[in-house]
Formats: sequence, structure tokens, C-alpha cells
Amino acid sequence: MLEELKRKVYEANMELPRRGLVLLTWGNVSGIDRETGCFVIKPSGVDYERLTPEDMVVMDLKGNKVEGRLKPSSDTLTHLEIYKRYEQIGGITHTHSTEAVAWAQAGRDIPLYGTTHADYMFGDIPCTRNLTTEEIEEAYEANTGKVIVETLAERGINPVYTPAILCKNHGPFTFGKDAMESVHHAVILEEIAKMARYTEALNANCGHAPDNIKEKHFYRKHGENAYYGQQG
Repeated sequence: MLEELKRKVYEANMELPRRGLVLLTWGNVSGIDRETGCFVIKPSGVDYERLTPEDMVVMDLKGNKVEGRLKPSSDTLTHLEIYKRYEQIGGITHTHSTEAVAWAQAGRDIPLYGTTHADYMFGDIPCTRNLTTEEIEEAYEANTGKVIVETLAERGINPVYTPAILCKNHGPFTFGKDAMESVHHAVILEEIAKMARYTEALNANCGHAPDNIKEKHFYRKHGENAYYGQQG
């Protein structure tokens, strides 16, 4: 079932160690097939060196395992909550990459300081609140997804325009139209986090990039009249 999607999700997962975004088993990627209402995700705790496309696990949007001999990622219910809320999201990546995690552990948004950030994210990258004890004990992973949705809604953030978020004291989740694009955004997020840290080290009072710079760089790649890259 969903053999092509399994292959694509497998390949997206394998990009994480290639890009230096994960150590050991610290990460997962999923991708969804909206027609069937099922998504494919990495199995829990399996070393990347041993991973195969056949190991990918198929889940439905009620949290039931549809196919797979292995347990799905422990973050599966977080992915599920995001997929349920945002039909425009087709892939999700979660890592514990060093630079992004540092901002999450500090409980800070990543400010938009320059054009590299603005090329891909239309505004600051938000950091969620902590889960309450009750939320952790009730359903930790599902409530992590709900807090992500809550944060995006409260701040009026479109996850297509700002396809990244930090979970406080945890780490980043990134989104895309498919699994590989969500990995692409995870790579970008890690570099943006590093640049922001260096920027503040040099000038703690530097301030955000002006809106005209932000809008120019974002919309030249993503707007109706985008002109970056080769057309057609």
C-alpha cells in the first residue's frame, strides 16, 4: 500500500543524516496521501543505516496503524494533529538539530534578521509554550501537535508561508508540500538559527530586518509574480 509514498518518505528520512540534522535515531519524516487519508512515517527507534522503504509505517488520520510490521515513530500523533488541521501540508519533518534546538530550549522565537531568512520564512519562526502537566500526562504527543496548531492560530501564522516552528524545550518541526520539501525547510531552519545566533553575538540590539526587505525577498520567490529561478 502506498509503495511510491513509502519510497519518497524513506528517501526524505535518509536526507536527515546526510545533511547532518540527526544523530542516532533523533528524527523523523512523514508524508501524507490526501486521497486515501493515510500518511507514511518512519518507524520508532530504527537506525538510519538499517532503514528500508519497506520499514515505513502507514497510519490513518484516526491514529490507527494501517500497514507495517514495526511501531511508528513516537511522534506520530504530533504529525497526525498537524495533518488534520492543515490540508495544505503534505510532509512534516522533526529533528533535534543543534542550532534550532538551542533556540527551542531558550524558549525564543527566531527573529527575522535578514534576507536568507526572508527568502523562505515570512516572519519570525515561533516557539510554542510548554505543555502543562495535565497535557503531558493525558496525551503528550497528541497535545504537542495541538500546541503547535494553537500557536500558529493564535499568531495568525500560515504554515505554508512560515513552514517551521519550535516546540519549547524540545525542538523543531518543519512543513512542506511533500516529505522532501519539509526536509528542505529543516535544512534551511538550521542555517537560519545559526545565522541568528551569530547576529546577536555581534550586535544584541540589531533589530529585525525592515518589512520592505522581508516582503521583497519572500515574494520574489513565493508570490504571484515570483521571478526567482528558471521559469517553466
